[in-house]
Amino acid sequence: MNAATTTTTTTQDRPELHKAAQDFVDAGFAGVQLRVRDERGAWTGSAGVHELGGSAQPATDGQFWIGSTTKTFVAALVLRLVADGLIDLDAPVAEHLPRFGGLDGRITVRMLLRHTSGVHNCTGELDEKGEFVPGLPSIGKAWVDNRFHDYRPDELVEFALTKPARFEPGADQGYSNTNYTLAVLLVEALTGHTYAEEMQRRILRPLGLTDTLVPGSLSEIPGPHAHGYYRYQDGEKWKVVDVSRQNLSLLCGSGDMISTTRDLQVFFAALLGGRLLPGELLEQMRTPHGMLGYGLGLFVQELGPDSGDVTIVHHNGGAPGGYGALMIATPDGSRVLTAGLTTGDSDQDPAQTFPPALERLIKAVFC
Repeated sequence: MNAATTTTTTTQDRPELHKAAQDFVDAGFAGVQLRVRDERGAWTGSAGVHELGGSAQPATDGQFWIGSTTKTFVAALVLRLVADGLIDLDAPVAEHLPRFGGLDGRITVRMLLRHTSGVHNCTGELDEKGEFVPGLPSIGKAWVDNRFHDYRPDELVEFALTKPARFEPGADQGYSNTNYTLAVLLVEALTGHTYAEEMQRRILRPLGLTDTLVPGSLSEIPGPHAHGYYRYQDGEKWKVVDVSRQNLSLLCGSGDMISTTRDLQVFFAALLGGRLLPGELLEQMRTPHGMLGYGLGLFVQELGPDSGDVTIVHHNGGAPGGYGALMIATPDGSRVLTAGLTTGDSDQDPAQTFPPALERLIKAVFC
């Protein structure tokens, strides 16, 4: 778990990035692969181990489940349809998805993309006390036992619609995976093609993202990859299981994609550099809204005077178990950080150890 950091650099050595990568391993992660592109050039490195019990470090070009970083891809795809005139951002969604009778007719495309629809989160919600109320199995032993279940996207929406709306459409903001499942079902209704086909045609192929895919019900990462692990409680015992194989149809459109640090970097730089969307739509994507500071598929964050008053845009992600992704950049895409993380068998609480490690990494790259 404490294997030395290895790097492949195309510019000068970056000791601060070596240390930032190792910080994640010291925080309890099994491994990290990190890629940075800025005014000093390109840098890639990794720390930790490829697999528990081994000594090899993670490769810097391995594939991984990217979790909610998927949402930025989906938002860009939907906005491509808006740019092509297939739908308006403020058009109601329900008329295109009439099979969901319980879907509020006031919900618009914009509300889905910035989490203001009020639709219940199918994977669980926080209650008034801040305690997690599970939805479809997404944590703990329930998820481990169910991790190969193949969900239809309609199941996810139908489950969410059996629950009360969180708020009136547009009245508040609340992060909900169901919004992005609805978004990809809207893509399919508008184009007559699957979400995977449209993602390939409009985003992945034009940018040459050959290692990125929408897996559907595929439970295998098809290319070389580091192993991810999940620690969970089974009765009175704590167990660790290799979850490199998992079916992420549970997160259709909201967290199901597979990618690499290279492909994430190319995608984010192209998106923020204006290669995918007209300027007006890109600006709306990068405009923060509500208590989340969320635009259209992107978080926008001011780092404050202690960090040089830098603004970053980002969408990090985590699969239910084993894997995480970082995708962070300056608003113009001139400086981009991407990373793939794997969890191991540490009993350290990620909620406590991850934020400080991430803060140190962001400062090393952007401040």
